[in-house]
Amino acid sequence: MLSDASKQQIRTIHQRLKSQLPGYQPRPAQNKLIAEIASIVAGNYHRHDRIGLIEAGTGTGKSLAYLLGTLPYALSQKKTLVIATATVALQEQLVHKDLPFFRQHSGLEFDFTLVKGRQRYACIERLQQLIQQPMLFATTEPDPQQQQLLQRLLTAWQERRWLGDRDSLPEVVNDALWYSLQADAHYCSKTQRRHRHCPFHLSRAEISDSQVLVVNHSLLLSDLLSGGAVLPQPEDCIYVIDEAHHLANCGRELLSASAQLSENVSWVEKLRKSLQLLQSVLPDTSLRDILKLDDAVSDFYAALKPVERSLPDYTARWFLDKNQLEYRFKHAALPKLWQQQAEPLWQSAQKAATGCEKCLAELQLKLAEQSKPIKSWYSLLQDLAYARQRFEQQQTLWQLLHQEQREPAWQARWLSKEHNETKEPIRTQLQMHASPLSASLQLESILFSKAYAVILCSATLTALNSFEYTKRELGLTDHPGLQSLQVDSPFAYHKQAEILLPKTRCEPTDPAFTDELTRLLPSYLQHNEGSLVLFASYWQMQQVASALRTQGFSLLVQGEASRQALLQLHAQQVNGGQRSILFGTQSFSEGLDLPGKLLTNLIITKLPFAVPTSPIEEALSEAISARGGNAFLQLSIPATAKKLVQSCGRLLRQEQDQGRIVILDRRLVSKTYGKAMLDALPPFRRSIEY
Repeated sequence: MLSDASKQQIRTIHQRLKSQLPGYQPRPAQNKLIAEIASIVAGNYHRHDRIGLIEAGTGTGKSLAYLLGTLPYALSQKKTLVIATATVALQEQLVHKDLPFFRQHSGLEFDFTLVKGRQRYACIERLQQLIQQPMLFATTEPDPQQQQLLQRLLTAWQERRWLGDRDSLPEVVNDALWYSLQADAHYCSKTQRRHRHCPFHLSRAEISDSQVLVVNHSLLLSDLLSGGAVLPQPEDCIYVIDEAHHLANCGRELLSASAQLSENVSWVEKLRKSLQLLQSVLPDTSLRDILKLDDAVSDFYAALKPVERSLPDYTARWFLDKNQLEYRFKHAALPKLWQQQAEPLWQSAQKAATGCEKCLAELQLKLAEQSKPIKSWYSLLQDLAYARQRFEQQQTLWQLLHQEQREPAWQARWLSKEHNETKEPIRTQLQMHASPLSASLQLESILFSKAYAVILCSATLTALNSFEYTKRELGLTDHPGLQSLQVDSPFAYHKQAEILLPKTRCEPTDPAFTDELTRLLPSYLQHNEGSLVLFASYWQMQQVASALRTQGFSLLVQGEASRQALLQLHAQQVNGGQRSILFGTQSFSEGLDLPGKLLTNLIITKLPFAVPTSPIEEALSEAISARGGNAFLQLSIPATAKKLVQSCGRLLRQEQDQGRIVILDRRLVSKTYGKAMLDALPPFRRSIEY
């Protein structure tokens, strides 16, 4: 329970922090958040089941509230506070702004660390070798400009002007070059002295000394699924999961799998040749491991061959249209042959992946004994690492496909087709995919049932003003201690902004809707102001942009430059008193912060219903219908209502902001669900032209 002394400590810290915030305005909603979060983590509501679902609107001071509600208690109980976010922007805000401010003024002593995946760090040893021996990892002649860039990076690291990670790079490094620099689990081993001071290992060493760890959702769930190789055990952690409306999808993506179904012979044969070379490199004591790996590779390919041979006949029946890129298996039912081969495939792939792992470790030991690098050995290392990754993909996929599915199936399974234009003649590759429809059971197993306490917060956790949709998504329907709290934003929505629903000639489902947007939009883009136009379709956005440009409109369109470059140009134009119009799709409806005059005119062209033809959406709808439910009412409408709230949340970012939201989708008026969606939005003034 939260003691009187703990309550007083929180009040004292809060007063200190408020006195240091310029222009601080009292926030009753923030006080309520702090009290509720502190009560949940201290076990005031339930001794063991300490879980909270917190929806806090924009401007409530959510970050400060959850730090105050959790950190003093975590330090007193010697628990690690793990804060997980979905976006890099929020991580950077926490690490560079919120946590330093909190530590400076709270009087609490603690250390914090931003924990990132290995691939976000460079290997300095590899960087040095690329400078000294540029042909070591290359297949073409070294580029002089690239070599100069590498030297500048090394100098920046040595002078401590660069932290050695991708996010703090002093210069732009393209994906291909970064891939050759990034830390690798086998090449960059801590067992070798020359790698002990690489950025990745230095960052991991900070974890044990930190009381607060900032991670992204993916790293958190990956670590929990693997048994906790990086973060402390769940029972020793208080988790704050910010932007928690992303957690269910992140879990589902991590539990899904995909692997190449066709065109596998080339990399398998290349691995076999590498194994022959490996016998001449490794000592005789390693021969048994090499032979076991060779047997596992043979078993895997023997099991895959019948599946590959069946593909031409099946694909001729499944892909009837040459433009069709996906085929979904209804009720996740696979051909009988594939189902029979699933078990031998995942078992042989698992053995092959383990064999690659052993040979990689033995080759690495051999490399450590060398005073000078040998290029052919590094090529072997890369080939083995690549093959291990391929076998891991195949193992995960066929393990999922081996699991029996009955109606209603709990997996989505589909085949995708893509053309490999790097080879002559152009070859068609087939990729097999499997995904659970929900991650709720796994989230319950690895997180909610084990953690000391979990606070899940977001500005959008309810759907149509109810937490039930989120509870089902996350697997929280049977938690006796679960507390739900909805805290409204302090913004005066009715005074600061209005929602306008202009009369339109057709619904967005009508083929004429693109022309209708081209007709309507110019009347709402006339003034010199910051505008954001959100589209549900990338194709439609491009069509409308092309049409408006012929009318003389200057537009900043998503995909035509980097997101950061578009936003910088937008800010320059607005601050210079010019009109600036941003066009974006769904990814611009969240995590985009355009305060003040940078956004006063938000236009939503269409309700953000998920694409009904995506394999996951189709399979979810199929499963709900098989249970006798209504997929549109149970799935599409709640999900769309949440996305609409997120989209509208782009307009008001600060208490003094003002503006207008124009929604060009008449279904908010013509359909029965429209009123419920409108009522789920903040209480803006409404102007409906129907």
